[in-house]
Amino acid sequence: MGKRRGALSVIRARILQPLRRRDFSLLVAGSVVSLLGDGFFFLALTWQVYSISNVPTAMAFVGAAWTLPSVLFLLLGGALSDRFDRRRLMISADLLRAGAIGAMAALSAAGVIELWHIAGLIALVGVGNAFFNPASTAIVPDLLPDDELPSANALAGMYRPLATRLIGPAIAGFVVAALGPAPAFAIDAASFVASAVASAAIRSRPRPRPGTSLGVRQMASEVTEGLRFARATPWIWATLLSVMLSLLVFVGPMQVLMPFLVKNRLALGPEALGAIFAVGGVGSIGMAVLVGSLGLPRRRVTAMYAAWVTGVALTAVFGIMTALWQALLVSLVIHAAFELGQIVWTTMLQQLVPRDLLGRISSFDWLVSSGLVPLSFALTGPVSGVLGPETTIIAAGLLGAVLMGAMLFYPGVRDPERGRVAGSIPATAGSVE
Repeated sequence: MGKRRGALSVIRARILQPLRRRDFSLLVAGSVVSLLGDGFFFLALTWQVYSISNVPTAMAFVGAAWTLPSVLFLLLGGALSDRFDRRRLMISADLLRAGAIGAMAALSAAGVIELWHIAGLIALVGVGNAFFNPASTAIVPDLLPDDELPSANALAGMYRPLATRLIGPAIAGFVVAALGPAPAFAIDAASFVASAVASAAIRSRPRPRPGTSLGVRQMASEVTEGLRFARATPWIWATLLSVMLSLLVFVGPMQVLMPFLVKNRLALGPEALGAIFAVGGVGSIGMAVLVGSLGLPRRRVTAMYAAWVTGVALTAVFGIMTALWQALLVSLVIHAAFELGQIVWTTMLQQLVPRDLLGRISSFDWLVSSGLVPLSFALTGPVSGVLGPETTIIAAGLLGAVLMGAMLFYPGVRDPERGRVAGSIPATAGSVE
């Protein structure tokens, strides 16, 4: 019993070690509050859209409006985060998103909200995401030493799903069912304000890169510099390509058709959808705790690809589910697998990419994660209209898994786990096979 308690104490100390640093703790506090709000927003948005128009095409339209502006501005956001104060970029992005979602809450409360309102306002949220996401990824190594980055990413793997997929959606399901989407939107808007306040209190001020030009030519030159680095690094460009193609195939059906099938195939309400989101959070948290306690896998690239392939393939099960428990189980495993891959990937980027390029490489990562998502959303409606929702999501999961694993055996992709990358992560006693 004493040994078990001692082991738990070691695990807890390892995962929580980065929180001893004031500025990182502020970053986490702001993120937790904002992500809790996002947990309300995602569920409320889905229910608001399907309340206006109960067809998958409506959600596909809104999803495209959300992601397209992010795609257009991500490269600029990454270049700016390597040039200027990342903290200020994050504050500005938070305030923009707070205003847009606050307006959505007001329109919903007044009972006058339409799809074009949602599309226009969520486009502003997408712009905010384009500036916030690269800066928030790149600022973490500014606040922590390299040896604490795996613990920081495991910690994020705990609080992110806890907020967005467990606590937020679980409460939001009942809030939306009882009061409608407007209060959930208002909560998310307030959470962005709280995040901006937390970021403003961060004292760390990494020195900006020399030069102040914001000209198109200068920005293009800096983006090109990042692209050269990515192109010369197989484990970066090959993984980004696999992820991009896989997301094109499966993310639209997953985001659009899974809620549609819960509502129409299983004949369930927002509480059930909230439960599916929540149990996915449990899977993510469980995996984050496991990684935080045991360390990264020794064969980290192989483990990352295997996890992502598994998660994408299991998406197909939503097309054949006949009961809520099946959706809950699949959501649990999918999000555990995705979380493992994400922790490995983020840690490799933060430890292996030069600090003055990290904002741009992070923007490429975010761009790939969302670049073809608008097209995926746009195609989901018409494809599901021809094939049917069930067939579409089954085919998307299986084909997406094949595309996800396609580049694992390309030369150089597994170099980080073979110690062939300059500055690569050494194997430690905490690593596992």
